Amino acid sequence: QVQLVESGGGLVQAGGSLKLSCAASGNFFVINAMGWYRQAPGKQRELVAIATTGSNPNYAEFVKGRFTISRDNARNTVYLQMSSLMPEDTAAYYCNARALTYRGASDYWGQGTQVTVSS
Repeated sequence: QVQLVESGGGLVQAGGSLKLSCAASGNFFVINAMGWYRQAPGKQRELVAIATTGSNPNYAEFVKGRFTISRDNARNTVYLQMSSLMPEDTAAYYCNARALTYRGASDYWGQGTQVTVSS
């Protein structure tokens, strides 16, 4: 299996910045993609950004120009640099990884890290 652990969440004022980290560990051959999703109370989980090996990062429209995703493949880590944060960015942010194992490619999820943006 693959374990994902997020960190970096916290409380920030509107307009501020925050950087999230997610490290993957476990049994896998390679991680093909790592990304971030978020879920606010009462809402469905939504894609924030994803970094796929060999491709340019993909971003949700609502974060383009404000968030930047990056990967450190040597450390199996993905980051999300968030700037110009807005109260509507408040959510639990979940790390996602698509990893190749002996069974094929599967998606794995972290436990989430809370981001709260005050007005």
